[in-house]
Formats: sequence, C-alpha cells, structure tokens
Amino acid sequence: MRLIGSDGAQLGIVKIEDARRQAEEVGLDLVEVGASADPPVVRILDWGKLKYEKEKRAREAKKKAHVIEVKEVKYRPGIDTHDFELKTKRAIRFLKEGKKVKITIFFRYRQLRRPENGVEILDKVLEEVGELAKVESRSRLEGRRMIMILDPVADPV
Repeated sequence: MRLIGSDGAQLGIVKIEDARRQAEEVGLDLVEVGASADPPVVRILDWGKLKYEKEKRAREAKKKAHVIEVKEVKYRPGIDTHDFELKTKRAIRFLKEGKKVKITIFFRYRQLRRPENGVEILDKVLEEVGELAKVESRSRLEGRRMIMILDPVADPV
C-alpha cells in the first residue's frame, strides 16, 4: 500500500499492518483514498473531522442554492370573466414575486371536443400578463388538461 501521512507527506510503500500501526501511534484513522490505484493509496487522517467538514460544506451549499418555486393557477374552459380576472391577478402577483406560474386548464366531458377554447384562455392569460413573463413551455392537450408554464422576466420594461 502507498501510505500518505497526516501532514500530506508520502511515506512510501508499506505493508497494511505497518500502515495500521503508524495510524494507531498517531491516534488517527487509516482511510483508503485510491482503491483503483496500483498499489492502493491509503492516508492517515481524522475520519470524524473529515466527515464533519464534508457535511458542513454540503449545508453551506444548500443554503446558497436558489430554489425556484412553481405556483399553479387552474382554469376551466367555461370560466366566467370575474373568475378569470381574479385568477389572472393571482398569477400576476406570483410572477411579480419572482415565481414560475403553471397555468392549467382542466377539461371535462364534452369540453374535450373543443380544445380551442382552452387555447383561447391560454392566449388571453398571456395577453393579460404581458411583459411580466415569457412562455417557458406550452403544451397541447394531454389527457384532460392543457398546461402552459410562465417564467418571470427579471426586469419588465
């Protein structure tokens, strides 16, 4: 085994028993760092400290990660104007907060025969939202629903 000391110095090729003994003398652990190398590489280090630092880096990365939230607003093909305005205002509020908005239109029974009614609603929503959002994806009829995802524009003009 190729042994690396706790200070990072190469200690050469030694037998596994000698490497374990040296690690015990220092009061640290013997960790295999290069299993696929020939000969395998082991290092003398504090395993608990290494594990703690790795978890700490993972926590820091998680804190810095920016999670984009997706809000859903549901419409129906026969929606009334007041309901449409209310739901569209809610979608605009979500976009102003910097969240993605998923516009879903649910069809039932005979409404499935007229998917163009859903397309009209999607177009109307897009017209109302205006410069606040851009279309990330727009789908055709999938089963009983039609979906459009709006991405907030960073700086609306």
